[in-house]
Amino acid sequence: MNDHPTGMYPTGPSAPSSSARFRRRAGDLAAGAAGAAVVNILLVAVMWVSEIADYVMPADFDAYGIRSWDPDGLSGVLLAPFLHAGFGHLMANSLPLLVLGFLAALRGIGRFLAASLIIIVVSGLGVWFTSPPTYVTVGASGLVFGYFGFVLARGLFDRRALDIVIGIGVAVAYYSIIWGVLPGQAGISWQGHLFGLIGGIVAAWVLRRRRRALPAY
Repeated sequence: MNDHPTGMYPTGPSAPSSSARFRRRAGDLAAGAAGAAVVNILLVAVMWVSEIADYVMPADFDAYGIRSWDPDGLSGVLLAPFLHAGFGHLMANSLPLLVLGFLAALRGIGRFLAASLIIIVVSGLGVWFTSPPTYVTVGASGLVFGYFGFVLARGLFDRRALDIVIGIGVAVAYYSIIWGVLPGQAGISWQGHLFGLIGGIVAAWVLRRRRRALPAY
């Protein structure tokens, strides 16, 4: 009979103690939290620098947003999240971006950056296809809704207790933003909200933790 690896912790004298495993996990979580905080502060800082530059320079940066149904406007898919229609718009997005982005990045910066790219692309293309022709859209609201969806869905797909608890907490704290995916308020891109949410769920699925298949005997 052949032996097969199971991915389980070793037993016997060489097995790590429960306290050692706890310290290791606590250390990993602390390191992840520090990295998550830094990367999200930098992300929001880039948005503030862009908005300040837009304010003091004669060029209109918002013109580089997503121009619906215009092939030249597709470049705005990647640029629009870093552009805002004034400081009030940016301030409204900054706090939820810091909170939800931090929670989304707890499992690793690489995974967070991949999730962010998926959200930006899904949200941006959704806006480009569904907004009125030549309509220009800017703002990080798609990322906000994307991180919201990502944190909620991650617990379901990864089945980690901590992620499930975080997802429940986010759902309770931010449940009211879900109404933003419905059309109605003038000047608000509900398309960006809706497709951002979809992008977050897609990212959670694509980047879910893969489980090792049990060997067949």
